Amino acid sequence: MSGMERKLIHIVEDDVAVSRLIEGTLQRFNYRSAVFRTGAEFLRQLRVEAPALCILDLGLPDMDGMELLYQIRARHRFGLLIVTGRADTSDRVMGLELGADDYVVKPFEPRELIARVRSILRRYQPEHSPPADGSPKIASFAGWQFELGTLRLIAPDGKEDTLGLAEAQLLMTLLEHPNQILSRDQLLQGREVTALDRSIDLRVSRLRRRLEENPQHAKIIKTVYGAGYLLATTVTWH
Repeated sequence: MSGMERKLIHIVEDDVAVSRLIEGTLQRFNYRSAVFRTGAEFLRQLRVEAPALCILDLGLPDMDGMELLYQIRARHRFGLLIVTGRADTSDRVMGLELGADDYVVKPFEPRELIARVRSILRRYQPEHSPPADGSPKIASFAGWQFELGTLRLIAPDGKEDTLGLAEAQLLMTLLEHPNQILSRDQLLQGREVTALDRSIDLRVSRLRRRLEENPQHAKIIKTVYGAGYLLATTVTWH
């Protein structure tokens, strides 16, 4: 990272041994870091400075990690990596549904942690630049509009919402390939897939709840069983 600003990563972890392991690993790979032992301490710091990424333990002494995750995603858009000792798959699925980008199960290998950190940080780098005249690039589809520059989604009735980065990147990929079947691997954009990794399915589900009148019978984002997903509409860029 020479010549580049070192990314700041916040570690929310009450276990001293684990936080030291994470902090030491991040330092070896030239990341800046700060450790917070409680959720309340971390929320106070967010009023001052937001990180590029947060590594969040779910078992905190003062609040449930899921509640903290919900509070973070309600106000902030930065990378979120869950580090958990919970073996129950439902906890990891719930974390992804609440907006986490990925998770690592304790005990973990430091290099696996760094690989997932790097993967998340790449997703939060801007991939689409606005045109030279500075005007936002807008995709129109099925009565909706999506502004790449602001991640703003505008409904046919004019209501506006701002997507989280993970959902926005998924929608952008679909919009760039309308009426084409995209596999989960293509939608994951090179991210390693595991048997428990349902993050793409969960993000598609969240997008459907925003876009579809009846998400159970989707007309815009269709499931092609055994193959992937398809954006079944024409897209106009302007």
